[in-house]
Amino acid sequence: QVPLVESGGGSVQAGESLRLSCVISEVIGIRNCLGWFRQTPSKEREGVAAIYTSAEFLYYADSVKGRFTISRDRATNTIYLQMNDLRPEDTGMYICAREPGPCGGRWNRADLYRYWGQGTQVTVSS
Repeated sequence: QVPLVESGGGSVQAGESLRLSCVISEVIGIRNCLGWFRQTPSKEREGVAAIYTSAEFLYYADSVKGRFTISRDRATNTIYLQMNDLRPEDTGMYICAREPGPCGGRWNRADLYRYWGQGTQVTVSS
C-alpha cells in the first residue's frame, strides 16, 4: 500500500488554476510535517509549501507566496495544494511528503522527509 497518493495534476495555460490532492492512507499521529515539493529534470527537488499539523503552521517558497495555498482535511487525511495564477516556471512533478514531527526551518529540505508519494505532473504552457 502506497502511503501517500497524489492526484490533480494536468496541463493548463498560464494564469489558470489547479488543485492537487495527497491522500495519506496510513494512520499518523498529530504531529507531522506535510510538504509539497516539485521536481524537474534540470533542478533539484524544490520545497513549495508545507504544513505542521499540530499547530497549523504554514510555510511557502517565495516563488509561490500569494498564489499557492496548502491546506488539509483531517477527516479524510488529505492535504491539498491550491495553485492559482500558474506560470510556466511552475511546471514539474509535484510530490507530497511526510515527516513525523515539526517542520521548522528545514521544511523545504527534501532530506527532512522520510515518506514520499510518487507525484503528479503539472505542465503550464504560456
